[in-house]
Amino acid sequence: MRVRGTVEYLGTNWAGWQLQPGVPTIQGEIERAIRVVMKSGVRVSAAGRTDAGVHASGQVISFELPDGTDLSKLCLSLNALTDRSITIVDLVAASADFDPRRHAVSRSYEYTIVNSRPPSPFLIDRSWHLQRPLDLALLERLAAAIVGEHDFAAFRAADCESNSSRRRVTASEWLADGPVLTYRVTANAFLKQMVRTLVGSMVDAAVGKLEERVFLELLAGGSRTAAGRTAPAAGLTLVCVEYPEIDRTQAGPADFQE
Repeated sequence: MRVRGTVEYLGTNWAGWQLQPGVPTIQGEIERAIRVVMKSGVRVSAAGRTDAGVHASGQVISFELPDGTDLSKLCLSLNALTDRSITIVDLVAASADFDPRRHAVSRSYEYTIVNSRPPSPFLIDRSWHLQRPLDLALLERLAAAIVGEHDFAAFRAADCESNSSRRRVTASEWLADGPVLTYRVTANAFLKQMVRTLVGSMVDAAVGKLEERVFLELLAGGSRTAAGRTAPAAGLTLVCVEYPEIDRTQAGPADFQE
């Protein structure tokens, strides 16, 4: 029985999603809870391997369970056993071959900045605080330029192992709610630290540390050293992963949306 689930978590005190020896991870915590309930181990896969300190409101997971498992009861049990920073929102039966990473057609992230005021205690672990005023009009222009298919080689981590640095971005925009700025971006896939590097580079351009012309030129490829800083992990949230419509039918009405 293939199971699909939606997970929310605050990544502040976790070393990311993926299992790592000697450190606490989201994957490890969920697998531990399943092992306690089911009396056997399972491997949980996810749509995105979020880094240390990164959050999720729409992470998608999948794993195998014995046929006939009561998923509603299991969901309640897992939420009672996992750390309070992790919530299993739902568990539903999926198609036998469902792969949350390989079958995803798009992923969406949000990045939050608190600007031109003191830090917000309500967003302290979920935002990047920048006192210096940012040029919102410039941020909006740069975000609009990101839409489309580009070579994002200059906007990925130095240890990124992806064979191709080309990605297709379908939505990219900044929204302002007073001093809280939110960057929203959707793409078919992302390179390691791509969103954080794009945000850091846009911020550098907005404060005059990176020329707008250089940023735009780097969308055609280039060296990571030519782009701006990598924004802190705390401001980043994986908000949604989308799948083909056929999978929605198989997964049932509990399917989530971005």
